Amino acid sequence: MAATDDMSTDSRRPTLAVRDLHVHLTRDGEEVHALRGVSLDVHPGEIVAMVGESGSGKSVLGLAAMGLLPHRSRPRTGGSVLLGGTDMLTADEETARRVRRRHVGAVFQDPMTSLDPTMTIGAQLGEVQPDRAERLRLLTAVGIPDAEQRLKAFPHQLSGGLRQRVMIALAIARTPSLIIADEPTTALDVTVQAQVLDLLLSLRDDIGCAVLFVTHDLGVAAQISDRIAVMHRGVLVEQGSAEQVLHDPHHPYTQGLLAARIGLDTPRERPLTLRRTTPGEQDRTTGRRTAATVVELAGGGRGRAVDADGVLTAGRATAADRDLPDRWPEPVIGDDLAVRLRGAARVFRSGPPWARRALHAVRGVDLDVAQGESVALVGESGCGKTTLLRIVAGLERATSGEVRVSGGTPQMVFQDAGSSLTPWLTVGDMLAERLAVTASGLSRAERWTAVTDALATVGLPADTARARGDQLSGGQRQRVVIARAVIVPPRVLLCDEPTSALDVTLAATVLDLLGRLRRELGMSVLFVTHDLAAARVIADRIAVMRAGRIIEEGPTERVCSRPAEEYTRTLLDAVPGPRHRRPSTTGGPR
Repeated sequence: MAATDDMSTDSRRPTLAVRDLHVHLTRDGEEVHALRGVSLDVHPGEIVAMVGESGSGKSVLGLAAMGLLPHRSRPRTGGSVLLGGTDMLTADEETARRVRRRHVGAVFQDPMTSLDPTMTIGAQLGEVQPDRAERLRLLTAVGIPDAEQRLKAFPHQLSGGLRQRVMIALAIARTPSLIIADEPTTALDVTVQAQVLDLLLSLRDDIGCAVLFVTHDLGVAAQISDRIAVMHRGVLVEQGSAEQVLHDPHHPYTQGLLAARIGLDTPRERPLTLRRTTPGEQDRTTGRRTAATVVELAGGGRGRAVDADGVLTAGRATAADRDLPDRWPEPVIGDDLAVRLRGAARVFRSGPPWARRALHAVRGVDLDVAQGESVALVGESGCGKTTLLRIVAGLERATSGEVRVSGGTPQMVFQDAGSSLTPWLTVGDMLAERLAVTASGLSRAERWTAVTDALATVGLPADTARARGDQLSGGQRQRVVIARAVIVPPRVLLCDEPTSALDVTLAATVLDLLGRLRRELGMSVLFVTHDLAAARVIADRIAVMRAGRIIEEGPTERVCSRPAEEYTRTLLDAVPGPRHRRPSTTGGPR
């Protein structure tokens, strides 16, 4: 189609029009049909949330809309993607670049990979907006305080939330017709996430742009979207108004996504997922009816089928983990303390010797964790919870105070499982390393048996031991990290945001896995998270941190239902969900 580079403000004409889009990509020598006949419109003043799990094709659609499909994947495409009168699939690079510059603002998940670490914020804004006064106005518009000083700062000197706001300022600098936001809140604290979502809503209302919002979380989609489009394995399986999709979903996959989401009303006494093998529904692709493992949300949510990694399959043949009980047994909590902190503090010092500055990351924390107990540390980024966890792990030395951990060295599960795995070792070698330290007398056959048993414990097949980390999915890598931590059962397991970047079904599966292992192995768990909904289902007690101190502590249900501190109530109110929805004021189609 000829490029006219024209964008009508008529709300009846879509800003982005996708028609019968097919995308084939080559990965590791194999061709993948990433998008299969997708058709979608996004109108001026409308926010459309594209929802689905990792690998569903959401981000591929966003890249196709910008004409940025990766050349190294040798893309083959069919259909059309019209933006500004230009088909972005067939446009030459110069034309596509002009359309992107004029019509598109992009906000990605990790601003640190999008911002140049060698340039100040002002210099990067200057590339799209040469007027200094306008750059200050942009930073102020996206809610960045002390805009004058922030222009001189480098990206690493800003918090995650401020960096994301800078990305939004860059995205709106030329008043785009379309903003494509690809998982822009996934790794953010719930309060910062709420601020970013409110900011996007306000910008949509102010400049009347269309927004394509990519997310795996239906709770976030509920908070921001006018319409929701659900992707599954490259197919657009359902789309409609936010109200219709959220309250009357038609496709089993959409029902499964809703059922899998962890909220403040999720029952605590039952596993998040209950697996039962039943006859599967007819597969629309093959026409065959196969056995499926149906997973139901604890508390009576609708069923859906999952594969061994927790990925929703909506009727495909699957392989399940070990069956979970209908109801968790009561945890056995002993009188002995596994962790005891008294006045624990950590001060970091920076700057030249003549002008040293002190950062008080942890300030006089008292905390007990009983044997077999699960305690969640909750708070925003920078509150000191990860530093406190590293002190318990022995990875940081307390500047002052008493730190006692009983029963040997604690084991730690980190947020980014991929960076926790040695890339040149197989899974079996990594698990065997732990055995070499604590069980050096085992024969080769005994070590292999211990490795495969540990993998079975976390629901992975024995042949996973021969794979490297980069050959596994995100959920599989997280399970491997947990298997490595428990192959020699620790008395204390430390978890630092292990589910924050996972899809909803994977997060539920990992939380169930940790709950089961805690009960079977009698471990104490200290669980760091910014998400009170996750903390509520994993913990017996919650300790809320702010500015290096524990400001509130108590039984989980009391803290979540009757918080004593206003800050805790703020964290609870920030958990996304339908109750936060704010309608459009720009008159886009509904």
